[in-house]
Amino acid sequence: MEDDPLSLMLLTVMKNIRGLGYMLQIYATEDGKTRSLWEKIVGQVSILSPENYGHIDWSIFDGIIVNSLEAHNAISSLMQEPFCSVQLIWIIQEDTLSNRLPLYQELPHEHLITYWKNVFRRADVIVFPDYSFPMLYSVLDTGNFFVIPGSPIDVWAAERYLKTHSKFQLRMKNGFGEDDMIVLVVGSSFFYNELSWDYAVAMHNLGPLLIKYAKEGDVGPSFKFLFVCGNSSNAYNDALQDIAAHLGLNRDSVRHYGLDADVDGMLLISDIVLYGSSQDEQGFPSLLTRAMTFGVPIIAPDYPIIKKYISQSQVIDGENGIIFSKDKPDELMKAFLLLTSKGKLSNFATTIASSGRLLAKNMHASECVSGYIKLLNNVLTLPSDSMFPHYISQLPREWEWDLFSEETDDMAYFIKKDTINTSVVYDIEEHMTLIMDSRSSQNDPEIMAEDIPTELDWIVLSEIDSSEEVERVELEEIEGRRDKSYGVWDELYRDAKKAEKLKSEANERDEGELERTGQPLCIYEIYNGAGAWPFLHHGSLYRGLSLSTKSRRSRSDDVDAVGRLSILNESYYRDILLEMGGMFSIANRVDNVHKRPWIGFQSWRAAARKVSLSSKAERVLEGTVQQKHKGDVMYFWAHLDMDGELAGNDHILTFWSMCDILNAGNCRTAFQDAFRRMYALPSYVEALPPMPEDGGRWSSLHSWVMATPSFLEFMMFSRMFADSLDSLHMNSTTATECMLGSSLSEKQHCYCRILELLVNVWAYHSGRTMVYIDPNSGSLEEHHPVEDRKGLMWSKYFNATLLKSMDEDLAEAADDGDHPYDYETWLWPRTGEVHWQGIYEREREERYRIKMDKKRKQKEKILERLKFGYKQKTLAG
Repeated sequence: MEDDPLSLMLLTVMKNIRGLGYMLQIYATEDGKTRSLWEKIVGQVSILSPENYGHIDWSIFDGIIVNSLEAHNAISSLMQEPFCSVQLIWIIQEDTLSNRLPLYQELPHEHLITYWKNVFRRADVIVFPDYSFPMLYSVLDTGNFFVIPGSPIDVWAAERYLKTHSKFQLRMKNGFGEDDMIVLVVGSSFFYNELSWDYAVAMHNLGPLLIKYAKEGDVGPSFKFLFVCGNSSNAYNDALQDIAAHLGLNRDSVRHYGLDADVDGMLLISDIVLYGSSQDEQGFPSLLTRAMTFGVPIIAPDYPIIKKYISQSQVIDGENGIIFSKDKPDELMKAFLLLTSKGKLSNFATTIASSGRLLAKNMHASECVSGYIKLLNNVLTLPSDSMFPHYISQLPREWEWDLFSEETDDMAYFIKKDTINTSVVYDIEEHMTLIMDSRSSQNDPEIMAEDIPTELDWIVLSEIDSSEEVERVELEEIEGRRDKSYGVWDELYRDAKKAEKLKSEANERDEGELERTGQPLCIYEIYNGAGAWPFLHHGSLYRGLSLSTKSRRSRSDDVDAVGRLSILNESYYRDILLEMGGMFSIANRVDNVHKRPWIGFQSWRAAARKVSLSSKAERVLEGTVQQKHKGDVMYFWAHLDMDGELAGNDHILTFWSMCDILNAGNCRTAFQDAFRRMYALPSYVEALPPMPEDGGRWSSLHSWVMATPSFLEFMMFSRMFADSLDSLHMNSTTATECMLGSSLSEKQHCYCRILELLVNVWAYHSGRTMVYIDPNSGSLEEHHPVEDRKGLMWSKYFNATLLKSMDEDLAEAADDGDHPYDYETWLWPRTGEVHWQGIYEREREERYRIKMDKKRKQKEKILERLKFGYKQKTLAG
């Protein structure tokens, strides 16, 4: 939100990206002068403090563009699941961190380098505005560096400098007269510690020019040749003067200035700027851009990057500057003659300078904007419910200077802010240094190398441990043969209670577990990463359901879905099923985890998208289910289009149209094929259950509650449907390619969006009452009344008896190993319990066999005693 060249560049780019049809949400780390501009041009701006980063659902975005190192905290939150797969573009235009990296290597502070490398690795693309930046940050390169050249920073800085400095005063300050003809020789952006060979070559090439205009004893017009390189030490100046003396030049006519001097001042007082580098750079030299902004005519060799911007075909045709052939030294002399006349600048030079100034102001705007547009097209994989961006017919030719005109008139903003120790780079450096110091203080600093155990030491230690273990076992055996008193009953009881308490403290539960006792309803909140923790609820009504063992909250009584359903330990199936996999885990031996008459589920995304139940709605729901005796009602509180996903699609009228939009246009086909396969329907029979044309009045985000028996019936149906869908996937030409999505996230979570809508089809056609609860007010509204569905419901396919019969058939096939496809890849038996009548009968027969075997052994023992009697063994025997 600062009014600086970085904001100017970003605002210009975002304005054009928005013009293509991209929907943008702007977050800022702090407020600033340009907030009104952003809101006017791009849209609403949300100001975030660091503690708010964890309360943003980054998964709703198809891509994230982060500008500046100062937004580091946002990157940290994006490194956690479930946000790790969101595509990220990080624009870095500051050199703060690059200036600290050599210090980290020198100290060394490897922990800081490792930390930043991991942070940089999270980005899909790190974008730099200049080709020098990848080299400055090379130690952090993880293969994702990219350069989009073009920034108004040089023009901005030059114009600010012009407003605060006088050319005449600067000349007088540096000892130059008003009539002196000053030629400034600049070179590559990459300099060396010693006098650059680049400048040695430049002086050689400029030899004829220098000899003609700066020769010792020359009494003509006063020409001053200034070379800018290295630093302001005497070593550079002495080396330059040695070369000048060798050429017979006037000592006062050749001067050296370091890059640590006022380079902008040198450019401003110059009459001509000559680019003398022998290096062909990838980007247009920034010093030439500043010189052109100052209105100084430039002369440069015909390198491709310079010819790209300075339009000209021959020396005499220069429009914005003069280009000479680097292989023809005589052309440099011709170019110089064109710009000078009797020791003054010619009219042609004035024309060149004026034209160059206009060119420099917006020279890189078009290229920069087009670069970001191409980057978005190549990096972002848009989901199936997105419209493809428009084609931009004409790229902008200039930066949005007019938008910044009011702010830039204020001289207070021309002063460069002192950012020493204010950057997030210094904050992280201080924080991590404290951590490392605390760790090192816990270790003895006087440990010497000879004190480190050798391999022989470990062998001796192992032998000692073995002998001690043998001795301990012998003592325990001797102790076991001795008579001993166990004490009175009170002491035994007290010791047992103490041991039980210690055991329970190791797995301490939260208060929610006690509060849930006796309640009729529990809502399981499904999540799949630590990034979702801030969106989860606490208390008696909710319980977390983690799809990853490692991501469970340590101090909450969350259910480990992986522990209850082993298939979720495989990342492939966990990803394609996602939240439905969590429901399968609860349904698997449900009595072990859920013993209440009502059950509900809510995705963590409901809270993130502001559609979770309010306290008032929670009370209404709990009171309603307590009064209900029949379990044929489904309550839901998240509409299908509650987050505007389908906004702007005027032709969406039906449930299946919406489903198609969310699944790359393949929902109807995939559902129909899976349904046909599930029920073994012939091809001539319709297999797509009809759904009424009712807009977005359907459940979404797995935010619903139903009676536990109804839930188990729904899970029985869902397991068979998911297996049928998976069979279609496995039989496709490319088993790993998702048939239901186009973006990276959709391919990873292939079945998720169609399984999310499955509850609507099941509830509608199985005759369940569908009631919508307003998540804010708690008001109840019945949708799709059962009496209005008569003649539309496919009750025969959703009959509980039929589903149970189908379930048993699958269980029998799984029990017998009779399946047409590879059993190891058969999804159904791995999503829950496998039970059929044959298993019950086999278990009953096994129990009967064990019982009879036990009776037989008892009878044989009795007969043996009757025949031989009791035989007492001798004590000494």
